[in-house]
Amino acid sequence: MIKLHDKYFKPFISAAQIDDALARMADEIASDIGDEVPVFVGILNGSFMVVSDFVKKYPKPCEVTFIKLASYEGVKSTEDIQRLIGLTQDLSGRTVVILEDIIDTGNTLAEVHRIFKNENVKALKIATLFYKPEAYKKDFKLHYVGIEIPNKFIVGYGLDYDGLGRNLPEVYQIKETQHMTNLVLFGPPGAGKGTQANFLKEKYNLVHISTGDVFRFNIKNETALGMLAKSFIDKGELVPDQVTIDMLNAEVEKNADAKGFIFDGFPRTNAQAESLDKLMEAKDSQINAMIALEVDDEILVGRLLERGKTSGRPDDADESIIRNRITEYYNKTAILKDYYNAQEKYFGVDGVGSIEDITVRLSTAIDKL
Repeated sequence: MIKLHDKYFKPFISAAQIDDALARMADEIASDIGDEVPVFVGILNGSFMVVSDFVKKYPKPCEVTFIKLASYEGVKSTEDIQRLIGLTQDLSGRTVVILEDIIDTGNTLAEVHRIFKNENVKALKIATLFYKPEAYKKDFKLHYVGIEIPNKFIVGYGLDYDGLGRNLPEVYQIKETQHMTNLVLFGPPGAGKGTQANFLKEKYNLVHISTGDVFRFNIKNETALGMLAKSFIDKGELVPDQVTIDMLNAEVEKNADAKGFIFDGFPRTNAQAESLDKLMEAKDSQINAMIALEVDDEILVGRLLERGKTSGRPDDADESIIRNRITEYYNKTAILKDYYNAQEKYFGVDGVGSIEDITVRLSTAIDKL
């Protein structure tokens, strides 16, 4: 992650990916043009890095020049493009290839075509390293495209944010969600995750997503996923990854504008943890910490049997099922401690004591993030 002025940017396209795209474009253009000596024209300021690296890869003789275009500012619409530095050589009868760093709306292309319409060139071809198809609003043909990207702001490799970032050898994408707190509240069955999550969501203004609550909602409404989940829960087994992930994705989508999430009961495996990381990355965010409630097994069994007297859940009323759930937890999910430890995101908290005392311990760990 990098910060330029007031914005944060995350890694998006590596230097190696850029290098591969330029090499492919150079080979394609050389193959199409043949033995003719083309004139490559860079559009300043952004394309200086693209042009420099591209011509090094071009396998045949070529010529290179630059033009500079800029928007009228404070005079006309920014969609009007002004030619500031023009061509100084005769291009009559020549094949000209415009080398752009990025094409989004295509407004610059309109002026480029106007300029070269009067130059009597043999052919005018457009090549761009980056292309945003969602943003493109013109009908001009793009002959060569290196990498198609989403319609999000990027910096690096010649592209800047208010003057900064052009010198970066790779490309970064703007982090649209600048501040988000996402917690995984962890612990074996009966550790009190749900109770504590209710306090924490109010204190830190987060959305609580309880896998158990989501399951029960689907089971109560007899959805296909709910009935499938119930068949595993009743046997004291963990619900398969794909069922859990499908339900979780839907809950996150319902709260797309949230300031952060408390994930309670998810993830339970490394595969799920990796899926959650990918989900948060798609929201330009990340998991900040795994907070684990640590409770002795016998205390857990006692808590769940007591809960079973009023919860109506059969998996809380049978001690053998309870002990199987706890065993499953240790066998399949304790490894997550290592997963988050490796990211320096694991925080163990004593889960025995009054609800208030446990909340204070959890808050102390969160406030240090």
